Amino acid sequence: MFFSVVIPTYNRLPILQKCLRALENQQFDTGLISDYEIVVVDDGSTDATISWLDTEKANLPHVRLFTQNHRGAGAARNLGVENAVGEYIIFIDSDLVVTESFLQSHAQALITAENKLQSDLIFTYGAVINTCNFDNPTSEPYKITDFSAAYFATGNVAIKKKWLIEAGMFDTMFSQYGWEDLELGVRLKRLGLKLIKCPSAVGYHWHPPFNLEQIPQLIEKEIERGKMGVLFYQKHPTYEVKMMIQMTWLHRLLWGILSLGGSLNEKTMKPLLQWLINQGKPQLALEIARIFLNWYNVQGVYDAYKLSKNT
Repeated sequence: MFFSVVIPTYNRLPILQKCLRALENQQFDTGLISDYEIVVVDDGSTDATISWLDTEKANLPHVRLFTQNHRGAGAARNLGVENAVGEYIIFIDSDLVVTESFLQSHAQALITAENKLQSDLIFTYGAVINTCNFDNPTSEPYKITDFSAAYFATGNVAIKKKWLIEAGMFDTMFSQYGWEDLELGVRLKRLGLKLIKCPSAVGYHWHPPFNLEQIPQLIEKEIERGKMGVLFYQKHPTYEVKMMIQMTWLHRLLWGILSLGGSLNEKTMKPLLQWLINQGKPQLALEIARIFLNWYNVQGVYDAYKLSKNT
């Protein structure tokens, strides 16, 4: 079994360094995994990503670098898959730090499932644990907020390359934030692929501790996610997708009530959020901020849907 680990990246050099060093430190059974490559696709970074990768070639023997203009993660992943030599593709993000048994865990789960089901119509989905601990990200314990019910999310999945090609790869019309991986998941599900949970393949998703300066960018992401959610629904107009993108009366009612019709927002909640951050609880502050962030998302969905009907 030969793995190609495909990683899109954009201006994330400090955490990318940890990501790649962890991947170079893999321990595995050579009778199960013959070897692996790390396919890094730089999506037009303006930091020192490319120059650092060039100077560190000797220390990153598994890394192959490809570059493109800034076109988004979906296009970057497509470029990575097109140039990958492995039969199996593993997708992770460039802010994910894995354990040394990461590849072995995915490989064992794939082989076990294929033998049990007598089919290779499968993919494995590893665990993703969110952390803001940059110095030691793998020390973060699993939290209930780390649970994901997604069918296909590219934070940590392993799948045969041929199924990605047959499904049609990532749709590059998803040019803004969100949904390109779950939309591909809908097409993979139609091919009959079965999700196999692989909790032992752990990745630690690092993000900086929440602060109030991040709020404008987070709001913009939610509005973009709303727009891309409508594109998702236009391609797959099902109730399941409506639920996923929060385009139902239930979501509008829920977040409308919780945010008091938008009265609880980044301005009115600023003192509470800052107090929690000062108390050393930035993650709790972020979870509370999701009340108004989800309201922005729902509003963004409906605004984008209304605009699509008028054009």
